Amino acid sequence: MAVLKVKFNQKKRVKLAQGLWLMNWFSVFAGILVFSMGLFLKIELRKRSEVMDNSESHFVPNSLILMGILSCAFNGFAGKICYDSLDPAKFAKWKPLLKPYLALCFFFNILLFFVALICFLMRGSLESTLAQGLKNGMKFYRDTDTPGRCFMKKTIDMLQIEFKCCGNSGFKDWFEIQWISNRYLDFSSKEVKDRIKSNVDGRYLVDGVPFSCCNPSSPRPCIQYQVTNNSAHYSYDYQTEELNLWRRGCREALLHYYSSMMSSMGAVVLLVWLFETSVMVGLRLLHTSLESIANPEDPECESEGWVLENSLKDTFKSALESLKKIGKFNQVEAGAEGAEGEEGGKTPAIATVS
Repeated sequence: MAVLKVKFNQKKRVKLAQGLWLMNWFSVFAGILVFSMGLFLKIELRKRSEVMDNSESHFVPNSLILMGILSCAFNGFAGKICYDSLDPAKFAKWKPLLKPYLALCFFFNILLFFVALICFLMRGSLESTLAQGLKNGMKFYRDTDTPGRCFMKKTIDMLQIEFKCCGNSGFKDWFEIQWISNRYLDFSSKEVKDRIKSNVDGRYLVDGVPFSCCNPSSPRPCIQYQVTNNSAHYSYDYQTEELNLWRRGCREALLHYYSSMMSSMGAVVLLVWLFETSVMVGLRLLHTSLESIANPEDPECESEGWVLENSLKDTFKSALESLKKIGKFNQVEAGAEGAEGEEGGKTPAIATVS
């Protein structure tokens, strides 16, 4: 039994073709939107590539860009087919291409659906990418005189100011690294010497943070040094008092920023997928309704269109059988080639004996 079987007359076929032509051009604009989203996301990721481990971060934008280009190409081609289907003479040249084209559309829609899912599921990978990238970026914060790293201080400072964050997971991350360059340390000072000697790696560690961690909305002047020393500041308790430093870590801030962006893009791609699927179903109905016209010379006669000629179960079985036949055919070919090789190897041996 056919799936979604519909009866058509000439008027319905014309309306379907015209509606699909319009929908295909809307899909072209949707493809441009998907392409633009991928391009925008790629630019946003590149802006902060210095604090990201870029092994997987560009997979999503690259996928969106590819899907956008394919959507424009597929739907532009389908629009031409729908336009020519109004004229039987013009439509005749497209008939042999429709089945392969619909198969390509089917696989394209599967890929589009998976790209939409990836937009929602990339949070875990993005979190590890940001964690490692921010860790490396903070490590190189002090290297203002090192070529290739001299920009890192400005990058981290601007990031913390823009996203109102501090450190990787929090402000205490700065306590574990030497973020002050050696050129600004007085090595003749006893305090500096004692701090360096007290550390196993010989680093100058302080319970302080860069100025960019300070919250300008706080009424109290920024306490960025001796953050954990209550006696160093008047009427101060760092454990109970609301610090005038940003509490949120930059990893969380960036993860929220990019995750919300990707989730919005994933929702848009899902809507585009639903629209593309409806266009594919409509094109299949148009194709079968034109193929099943009993008398091609009488365009006004009724015909039937369907999405699947048989039921889902029968269609799945026939697809499996076709795949098995292809596999057997390849095995037979491989066996024939092997037999030919054996015969070719035996022939010279016989000639030698004679």
